[in-house]
Amino acid sequence: MSIGFIGLGHMGGPMVANLAKAGHDVTGFDVVSVACDQARQSGLRVANTLEETVAGCDTVLTMLPAGRHVLNVWSQLVSLVPERTLLIDCSTIDIDSARQAHAMAAAHNCPSLDAPVSGGTAGAASGGLAFMVGGEQPVFAKAEPILQTMGKRIIHCGGASMGQAAKICNNMILGISMIAVGEAFVLAEKLGLAHQALFDVASVSSGQCWSLTTYCPVPGPVPTAPSNNGYRPGFAAALMLKDLDLSQAAAEVSGADTPLGRAALRLYRQFSESGGADRDFSAIIDMIRAQSVDRRG
Repeated sequence: MSIGFIGLGHMGGPMVANLAKAGHDVTGFDVVSVACDQARQSGLRVANTLEETVAGCDTVLTMLPAGRHVLNVWSQLVSLVPERTLLIDCSTIDIDSARQAHAMAAAHNCPSLDAPVSGGTAGAASGGLAFMVGGEQPVFAKAEPILQTMGKRIIHCGGASMGQAAKICNNMILGISMIAVGEAFVLAEKLGLAHQALFDVASVSSGQCWSLTTYCPVPGPVPTAPSNNGYRPGFAAALMLKDLDLSQAAAEVSGADTPLGRAALRLYRQFSESGGADRDFSAIIDMIRAQSVDRRG
């Protein structure tokens, strides 16, 4: 297929590369020159304007920082592409912006999907992302083969904006669970329990969760976790803060009471503002440890 891809950052760049490897005719674009240069160095075709990017494309994907960026780009796209051009947004944005983007596309007779991803930069590079997709079933069926070139799990979550809803709910669970796992390891340290011993018990018991078994916040038990690489981000704390902020905005609008979500947002904001924004989100264990009182001796 002929595909235009807008947003060539840490996630978008590898996603474009996987589309190209799968044989699609892909043109990328980004307003950040460094991202464009890196994409060109990887052998990808990069356009100089949005108009050049989408010319002749039957599918356009976006991967952008926030809802306002998506709405700005989509407001231009719908005037540049012909009717029936498939528009897919892979950004993680607020529910209202997602619904507005779908409405823009529908007004110009363009099928559309919201398809945020999970899996971080490692998943983007390996083609192992999970896509949570919102939109009409026939549109999902048309897009699924494209998404499969970038991800291993493609999940249709319902109608317009339901992909964003699933992503927001999932990452609220993730943020809360990582704090819980971090607190448990800090408590274990205070009690004299070895990291490996806690891992060996919790990973096969009722405390088992992804934050423990795949992304363990202490070095050792899971060699591939960022904790073994100085907390170099696979998923930066700033991005977790963004997602938790989105979850609480959605909770307020919908009337859901999410006290643990609110607490996680407060803690990740504190961690980010104290210098942790660019570290992996699992590094919040360092803040938990620093705030703990030493009662030994």
